[in-house]
Amino acid sequence: MTDNKNILLCGVGGQGIILASKILAIGLIKAGFDVKMSEVHGMAQRGGSVTTQVRYGEKVHSPIIGKGQADVLVSFETMETSRYLDYVKPEGRVVINEYQIPSAPILSGVAEYPKGVIEAISSKLNTTVFKAAELAEGLGNLKTMNVIVVGALVKAMGLENIVDWNEVIKETVKAHFVDINIKAFKLGMDQVK
Repeated sequence: MTDNKNILLCGVGGQGIILASKILAIGLIKAGFDVKMSEVHGMAQRGGSVTTQVRYGEKVHSPIIGKGQADVLVSFETMETSRYLDYVKPEGRVVINEYQIPSAPILSGVAEYPKGVIEAISSKLNTTVFKAAELAEGLGNLKTMNVIVVGALVKAMGLENIVDWNEVIKETVKAHFVDINIKAFKLGMDQVK
């Protein structure tokens, strides 16, 4: 592979974005890619924005993705998608978990949750939308939502056969959560056609 690929993951603190990025990065390393990852926590503990950037290819010199350089934007929360949309290449792809976490201004009644976010994005970019929370609840554990999103991302990028992702999950999550996270990963892959 001569071209580097850039993946920006965004969401709200507490959604497991950093674990999701680690699963992705470890899988890519095991597949033989040079991988760089960076993370920005912001006010994550207060429900603020969190992003991680994963770059991979034959040789990656920097972990930072500039505006207009992301091949894929993966959003764990609907409104956060809009915040980072300018990082996506015109021919890039967006994977959105349709899930709303109201911010403090929304909760206090000062602002309203924006409407039409998904429709606006889908009209401009190749977009995959699904409801990972509903799938996670079906598995019996809402915290698997992040691994469902990773499964969708892996499938959307055509990375499903580069490595044994079940082994990556076994190495990355706590032992008593391995089986449910393997199911979650498969569920996520099944969302992308």
